Amino acid sequence: MSGTQNGRSPRSVALVGPYSSGKSSLFEAMVEVAGAPVKRPADPRNRPMTTEIRVGHCSYLGDAWSVLDCPGSIEFAYEVTSALSMVDIAVVVCEPLPARALTVAPLLKQLADLHLPHILFINKIDTLEGSIADTLAALQSHARCPLVLRQVPIIDGESVSGYVDVVHERAYRYRKGQPSELMQIPSNMQDEEQEALGKLVETLADRDDVLLEKVLEDVKPGTDEIYRNLRKDLADGAVVEALLGSADNVSGVRRLWKALRHDAPFTAETATRKGIPTEGPPLAQIFKTQHAGHTGKLSYARIWRGTIKDGATLGGTRLGGIYQFPGGDLAKRAEAGEGEIVAFGRLDGVSTGATVSPGATPAQLPFPAPPAAVYALAIATTDHKDDVKLNGALQKIREEDPTLTVVQEQDTSETVLHGQGEMHLNATVERLSRNYALKVATHKPQVPYKETIRKAVHEHGRLKKQSGGHGQFADVKIDIAPRQRGSGFEFIDKVVGGAVPRNFIPAVGEAAEEAARKGPFGFPVVDISVTLVDGQFHSVDSSDMAFKTATSLAMKEGLAKADPVLLEPIFRVTISVPNDYTARAQRLVTGRRGQILGFAEREGWPGWDDVEALVPEAELHDLIIELRSQTLGLGTYRKQFDHLAESRAGQELRRGAA
Repeated sequence: MSGTQNGRSPRSVALVGPYSSGKSSLFEAMVEVAGAPVKRPADPRNRPMTTEIRVGHCSYLGDAWSVLDCPGSIEFAYEVTSALSMVDIAVVVCEPLPARALTVAPLLKQLADLHLPHILFINKIDTLEGSIADTLAALQSHARCPLVLRQVPIIDGESVSGYVDVVHERAYRYRKGQPSELMQIPSNMQDEEQEALGKLVETLADRDDVLLEKVLEDVKPGTDEIYRNLRKDLADGAVVEALLGSADNVSGVRRLWKALRHDAPFTAETATRKGIPTEGPPLAQIFKTQHAGHTGKLSYARIWRGTIKDGATLGGTRLGGIYQFPGGDLAKRAEAGEGEIVAFGRLDGVSTGATVSPGATPAQLPFPAPPAAVYALAIATTDHKDDVKLNGALQKIREEDPTLTVVQEQDTSETVLHGQGEMHLNATVERLSRNYALKVATHKPQVPYKETIRKAVHEHGRLKKQSGGHGQFADVKIDIAPRQRGSGFEFIDKVVGGAVPRNFIPAVGEAAEEAARKGPFGFPVVDISVTLVDGQFHSVDSSDMAFKTATSLAMKEGLAKADPVLLEPIFRVTISVPNDYTARAQRLVTGRRGQILGFAEREGWPGWDDVEALVPEAELHDLIIELRSQTLGLGTYRKQFDHLAESRAGQELRRGAA
């Protein structure tokens, strides 16, 4: 089940697809068919959602495989991206519903961009309604290269009872949980099977002159010739073969295994595609980090070259174990070789994406960057004694999940988690409870409002105290004036004649800036100038502290009189959606006080639009939730701070103060 067998290096496949397409069921069916049973849920309807890569190891017909079950939710898409950067081939799992084809579109584009060979597995074929041709046509509208149907479903009444293998021209009857049974091709399907075979051959002939000549001469090519061209075109990204099945019934799974065994590239071919030299010292790349209770830190890696033994030094750290996952359980290995996907134990200091080699520092291979965050929650422990423990736990979780960021907001004094959506951050909070026994509370983050002023004022601040011995005395006269938006705070000294000694002037400036940190509405005041124009002092009773106090009194009084206004952050937002949903996205923006700047076709995404808008930060918190709910989970957005603008809430505050 591991190592090179029959002279063929171990290979790897990632199962990807939209949420609820049945990837996890297919994962379990595949490893079971390969002789490595896994624990299935008693009721598949209560299967927990996959939120991170699940790795299984098995052997099919003598070939060793790593199978990666990837999450389907867009909120955990970075797990998918990480997996795809490591494997030899992908299986795109989808449902036989034309209306759901759009949900597969981002994956098909990503795979085409990566030049990663992939097979389409149309799952839940027993729920097919209508024609498989309609399903394939709907999927084809989102694919960059031709989809070729390898199997035609046999429809018996209202159910799918089996399939016809287009290349072999044989029919098989599904048997739940068992290998399909050979049968005669139904007479009413012979024309449909021949039509599918003709389309397949014509598609392959577009890239092979010999095959094209046979098509033109109406000469039927041999099975081996078709398979040879199919494998070549699949590896080149010129075609995608489509297979049928039902993972829950283990139907079509063995045929999928045979297609993978025949068509999936080997490690050396994948390395060449990725520009990794096949010669040189052992080389591996970390693509996932996990902190497990009993084993400590696990670093999942693909070995691109050579053999790595337990105890080797990787990334400056001595390796503390090599593990695989037959049947989903951890099994220790003494070594692992080219092509294998394993977990390295206790590689502290080695991060996700790192390229490692025993005793050496290799050139780092490219690794995908995490996407920008689109959702945030403020987080706090329910018991302040756990604050230090929370910081340590978040550090580990952040190492496991590069899409999660933790920010200590100075303006609001909140710890804020930023991530890919509500489910993503809720899953993070659940992990804090499950893995670290931390009870935390979450809430919507505060908006970091700012304040400024609309008019200039002159203010006098005076401190005079006498309580025996030295007293306290300071007198300042300041001008407070608005500045251009974005120009910040400025302190100006215009004192003449020594009215305020030079040694006290810095204290005035410091106090003015400090007082601006909390204005009349309780938020930092920005874009103002404070000018010290006059003052008085006492040779004995004046001090830095006295002048700071006098300045603070003047600032508090002056800011309240200077027509204060509340400012809210405005972000430039780019919303990306399929163009069927562009109008919905625009209505969503305008309903959140947004100003639409325009829209255009999304570059490199035919059939998608980018909607540009200016949106207040206060309206962005749950934007991604509503956007996804209105776009089959496909919509997303990018944001960048643009400017501060007067807030409607500020107008209400001013009226209330009046």
